[in-house]
Amino acid sequence: MRLSRYFLPVLKENPAEAQIASHRLMLRAGMIKQASAGIYSWLPLGFKVLRKLENIVHEEQVRAGHIPMLMPTLQSADLWRESGRYDDYGEEMLRITDRHGRDMLYGPTNEELITDIFRSHVGSYKDLPLTLYHIQWKFRDEIRPRFGVMRGREFFMKDGYNFDLTKEDALHAYNRHLVSYLRTYERMGLQAIPMRADGGPIGGDYTHEFLVLAETGESEVFYDSEITDLRFGEREIDYNNVAQCQEILEEFTSRYARTDETHDEALFNEIPQERQRSARGIEVGQIFYFGTKYSEPMGATVQGKDGKPVPVHMGSHGIGVSRLVGAIIEASHDDKGIIWPEGVTPFHVGIVNLKQGDSEADAACEALYRSVEALGLEPLYDDRDERAGGKFASMDLIGLPWRITVGPRGLKNGVVELTCRRTGTSEELPPEQAVEKIAKIYHVHHGAGMVEPMAKRSFHTWM
Repeated sequence: MRLSRYFLPVLKENPAEAQIASHRLMLRAGMIKQASAGIYSWLPLGFKVLRKLENIVHEEQVRAGHIPMLMPTLQSADLWRESGRYDDYGEEMLRITDRHGRDMLYGPTNEELITDIFRSHVGSYKDLPLTLYHIQWKFRDEIRPRFGVMRGREFFMKDGYNFDLTKEDALHAYNRHLVSYLRTYERMGLQAIPMRADGGPIGGDYTHEFLVLAETGESEVFYDSEITDLRFGEREIDYNNVAQCQEILEEFTSRYARTDETHDEALFNEIPQERQRSARGIEVGQIFYFGTKYSEPMGATVQGKDGKPVPVHMGSHGIGVSRLVGAIIEASHDDKGIIWPEGVTPFHVGIVNLKQGDSEADAACEALYRSVEALGLEPLYDDRDERAGGKFASMDLIGLPWRITVGPRGLKNGVVELTCRRTGTSEELPPEQAVEKIAKIYHVHHGAGMVEPMAKRSFHTWM
């Protein structure tokens, strides 16, 4: 993509309505535009990041054996009356009446709808276990929407639902989700800590929230500092291995980590004082086991091994995909702008031409652009006829993790400048070496994949 042809409406001034960094930077970087209170249009740059996160979520859910589908945003109120939640949910639910007088609602979650699908098509224990999920827009009518996409009314969410014959099977599904979520967040460059949480209107005795530590987090959290040393890493997981998934759950949840709703001061004080921590956290996901809460009232049963009907054990598992965009920015920014982790960056590298119109600089930038594209990676080439300072400011604001700067002076010495956005450090390299380094970086960070090693390509063949 060339910046002269891209739609990137950056703002020079901080928007007055933005109270936190992610809201301010998403508006300034041209990622979103408010349509109405708590509802946003996702502009091209923001939409690219949103899709990157969605793809990571899909990949990790499918890896765990979960099956994607799609349910509608509007649901019948009758299903919610059946479960008993239609009146209980409160004013956050947007209730609608259609032209025929039927009561509808804009779904805040999908337990009832998925249970209706299940009971209509699954009748035997032989069809279990089963986990279905989708990624879909949802709506909760927040009384005071604020903080941009962090607490909006319309949001993009992955929600999954497991159906199992026994509590033991359903708890394995719970553990499987916890493991897949740990993988998901680490691929996004985040450390999301699973913390014992409150079931809220969804219910259930087993529930963990995943929280990213950030000063602007909406929740107060208390935890043992040892938990921040844990990493999932590149370990291989057999999601059908009950013991392996249980072991990982215990590894990541045995140390004290709780939100303020479930905080236990006595248990917290058993931790050595030097490891006691309190902070703020941003919720980016939650997993629940709630047994037969929905299956019993809604008649979601299967024929058991003895031929008798048995209500299935269920759980639900959510990841706030649109909220994650804000959470990543809250966790990774500086006073110049966003700093994207390599796994979610909208473009893999920025190319800045210091002297647009200079034949050598133009040719070198074109060659770099094509070389990066040939790797299966996406460059953003700032080919605008603007001053260098403005180009650098734009690149810093939108937060691409790597930048290659090309100018006549460097080209005379056969080099370009490769800059790391996170550290600010730069090094001068021949153009082909700069591209090779980008290739190695994204090979490590689950990049789009190299079509062939860069050593086999000559940089100059593109010029």
